[in-house]
Amino acid sequence: MNLKKQFMDGLLYQNPVLVQVLGMCSTMAITTSFFNGLGMGVAVTVILTLSNVIISAIRKIVPDKIRIAMFIVVIAGFVTMVDLFLQAFVPALAESLGVFIPLIVVNCIILGRAEAFSYKNGVAASFFDGVFQGIGYTLVLLAMCIIRELLGAGTFGGGLLGPVNAAGTHMGIQIIPSQFPAGMLTLPVGGFLVLGCLIAAMQWALSKSKK
Repeated sequence: MNLKKQFMDGLLYQNPVLVQVLGMCSTMAITTSFFNGLGMGVAVTVILTLSNVIISAIRKIVPDKIRIAMFIVVIAGFVTMVDLFLQAFVPALAESLGVFIPLIVVNCIILGRAEAFSYKNGVAASFFDGVFQGIGYTLVLLAMCIIRELLGAGTFGGGLLGPVNAAGTHMGIQIIPSQFPAGMLTLPVGGFLVLGCLIAAMQWALSKSKK
């Protein structure tokens, strides 16, 4: 078990979003405010880590032919627990993320790590793989949230900071005057543009590093 390699893979060389290009749906859909990105990142990290541990622990007693079904059952159990926890203790986040929390069950990042890593490695290595891959995913979400929120709405910390509107939601701290931001970045097309730029930057950095 090489913790340094696993850490670097999660953040850079095998980043689930910028290198493996997994979990695109939630990545582009919920990255309009800092609160959403942080909440989704933490939820996926917790589910990924716990799923990796359980799948690794039972991998030797589960027939290979039903491994995918087993992955789904394990992941669905943890997704249900996290979803109920958010509804009970962080209802604003649960409402904001909506259907994207239940959809973590079929998130390619979690299924991909179950198939590629935890089903083939020990419990300890699978635990750290889940943590590091989750951190890499969360950092990309936060980067997209900050870029889209700041340049698209001129604010920072939406959902956590700033004045509260009539619905009881924090509007974020206004950094750029409201007449200047490019509102398009808060729309779906803005998610594609920002994600494309981040992937291009990562690929450029990795190719330069290899040279």
